[in-house]
Amino acid sequence: MKINMELFSKKKTNIFLLDHMIEILLLVLILIVSCISPAFLTVGNILNILRNVAMKGVIAYGMCLVIIAGEIDLSVGSTVALSGVLIAWTSKNLNASFGIPIEWGALIGVVFAIAVAILVGFFHAWARHHFNMPSFIVTLATLNILYGLAAIVCEGFPIVNAFPKWYVFLGTGKIFGIPFPALVFILVFFAFWFLTEKTDLGRKIYAVGGNSEAARLNGINVWRTRVFVFCTIQVMCVLGGVMNSAQVRSATFGFGRGWETQIISSVVIGGTSMLGGIGTIWGTIIGVLFTGIISNAMTLLNVNEFMQYVVNGSLMFCAVMFNTYMTKKRN
Repeated sequence: MKINMELFSKKKTNIFLLDHMIEILLLVLILIVSCISPAFLTVGNILNILRNVAMKGVIAYGMCLVIIAGEIDLSVGSTVALSGVLIAWTSKNLNASFGIPIEWGALIGVVFAIAVAILVGFFHAWARHHFNMPSFIVTLATLNILYGLAAIVCEGFPIVNAFPKWYVFLGTGKIFGIPFPALVFILVFFAFWFLTEKTDLGRKIYAVGGNSEAARLNGINVWRTRVFVFCTIQVMCVLGGVMNSAQVRSATFGFGRGWETQIISSVVIGGTSMLGGIGTIWGTIIGVLFTGIISNAMTLLNVNEFMQYVVNGSLMFCAVMFNTYMTKKRN
């Protein structure tokens, strides 16, 4: 009986370690970096990390849904750029052509950018569902299309002096000393956590990602589920684009370029399976913080910028390999 209890306890410990490995690694990382750089654990630096990860983090939540549903969206970086450019272009041109104050012009631009993002998300779902085109190919195509459109709209140059004070606050403002983007990052986390953990729609997303045909036979509308996840991530890209352009107070086609790989890395590091059907929003926020802390640590330690690409790519590879290993161990 004693041996059985020991085996049972050992099994429970192993399961706990497997389920919480990313959290353990995050804590170890924080301890190591804080020992190397005393400036790391200061309040200012922690708030700086939260502000920096917020723009990609809100998109990572949407990417988590897409990957759980068994899909992928590579166009997110281009949507970030296009969103900022559309808002700045709308605000500036409405003011120049019709005398509409930029305070209202920027708001109209945000609505316009959201509408375009929803149309892009709908197109992704339509091409994937009705033509059975891999979402990898569809979104790879729109990545270049949207990038080109953003460059055409801004004519290859940054659009400046197009944002009012309320818009700039979205990227640079603080509430009770906490950066506004960080608050958005946390609030959006709770919204997505509730969606995936407490709603019927969340369960449908997991079902579609696990086996879309079985989900269809069980009465789940696979088409509507795909439309929802693809449109949701595009709207999150607009939110990220708003905060990004507000922070630098300008918009151009180059913003958001390459974000897709960093965002996917964060989601995969957080335990979401690229095969679909497995993943959590909690794991995603841990993955976002993990990559954000590593990036911050390399900056504090003056690590070469190009070396950061090597580190991020290596992390993604290791995360996929580790997730595959954990799945086999659980089975």
